[in-house]
Amino acid sequence: MKVVLALIGLVLGAIAGGAIGVGAGMVWIKVFHTSDFEGYSGMLVFYTFMPLGIIIGAVLGAAGLVYLASREGAS
Repeated sequence: MKVVLALIGLVLGAIAGGAIGVGAGMVWIKVFHTSDFEGYSGMLVFYTFMPLGIIIGAVLGAAGLVYLASREGAS
């Protein structure tokens, strides 16, 4: 059961992390006035912030759901 929850957390965390990563990248572009010449700002968001958000979100989502599953099983 914990493996299934870990996979669900992995997928949901990756989706949420990707969305948060895109949002953070858009904020970065606005705050630091990143150049939009030849799509540089878009590449920055989708090749840097989104993959980092996906990786961090997937790891935290899987770990979080496994933690909650193990916590309920102990009580």
